Amino acid sequence: MSEAKKTVTIIGAGIVGVSAAIELQRDGHQVILIDGKGPGEGTSHGNGGILASCSIVPVTGPGLWKKAPKMLLDPEQPLFMRWGYLPKLAPWLMKYMGHANAGDTARIAAALAPIVGDSLADHQALAAGTGAERHLKPSDYLFLYNDRAHFGEDAFGWGLRKKHGFQWDELVGAEFRAYDEIYAKDITFAARLKDHGIITDPGQYVKDLAAHVTGNGGRLIKAFVTDVTRKNGTVTGVRAGGETIPCDAVVVATGVWSKPLAEKLGISVPLEAERGYHLELWEPSAMPKAPVMVAAAKCVVTPMEGRIRIAGIVEFGGLEAGPSKGPLELLHRNARRILPGVTWKHEEEWQGARPAPADSIPVIGEVPGLSGAFVGFGHHHIGLTGGPKTGRLLAQMISGRTPNMDMSAYDPERYAI
Repeated sequence: MSEAKKTVTIIGAGIVGVSAAIELQRDGHQVILIDGKGPGEGTSHGNGGILASCSIVPVTGPGLWKKAPKMLLDPEQPLFMRWGYLPKLAPWLMKYMGHANAGDTARIAAALAPIVGDSLADHQALAAGTGAERHLKPSDYLFLYNDRAHFGEDAFGWGLRKKHGFQWDELVGAEFRAYDEIYAKDITFAARLKDHGIITDPGQYVKDLAAHVTGNGGRLIKAFVTDVTRKNGTVTGVRAGGETIPCDAVVVATGVWSKPLAEKLGISVPLEAERGYHLELWEPSAMPKAPVMVAAAKCVVTPMEGRIRIAGIVEFGGLEAGPSKGPLELLHRNARRILPGVTWKHEEEWQGARPAPADSIPVIGEVPGLSGAFVGFGHHHIGLTGGPKTGRLLAQMISGRTPNMDMSAYDPERYAI
């Protein structure tokens, strides 16, 4: 490890950025967090809240080519498109769909498993002593199916999970009802994985982690970064809010908004906004025992502080447009279908953007040709799950240590301009 202590600017105060900040402080570095909206205000606020270690199977599984057109034409399916955006989306979409085969799916799963596989332990280590522990709760994680035949349709994905060491038990019929009777009666089969977890208030969790950073001497600046300054191939600072802030290293961790800055650093990542939605049911009459993925609806149901959050939906339509009516209406219908006996006092809706690289593998590491420039983004559906591990890996590299895992799958060099 290098003995030199550095001043590191982290652009983006979501889960990846604050995780990197805490780990860098633990290594003795000075940290500056910069975010245009403040900590935990983007996707780190609106996610499903599940530490989904088993979520290593990408959206682009085998057979997606056949399924996607039918899904787009069915308003009851969780895939939506703003058709006016399709011409701009097309180049990325062709690369993305090019991975919808068994070989690439297995390769992507192998890359994701080391980032998310120990998420609960990673979050426990990150949050220890920060005041954010109160939002962290170990739990089971269940995948719900109509019946065993329905479960069998996902055999390829479950085979990949088994290959990477995940184990589960099966709850069928009355056994599942005895576990949790809150769900619709046509759901008769569950695969239960243990050693997962939830964050009961994701936005506040990230805010509490950021408060720990500032409480330990870190700076928090609310501004938008426009560029990274450099001299002789080395980072010297960042430009934000009309001023230049000196630093020895920089981390770009702004999720789907990372692409323009990354290009200024010398990498061009095929990255798109996968628009996601959630619906919160406040003060419900009953609360789920554990978070679940409802396979038929492709949405998650998570018990949180004072509310149930139902999150999901895949919509392509860029970053500029506001929420669409169709996805939110589907979430409302799903809430009634999945939780038929539950009542609640009021509802809240949210729409945000997941950072979707064309190969579904995050970009983590030092940018080639620019010493001191690091990136950590592109986690697609697993940003909260993989944030702490990503932050720790970045801190190790910035501190001059070699991570004890193969980083080649995430190397920014694969996108060097």
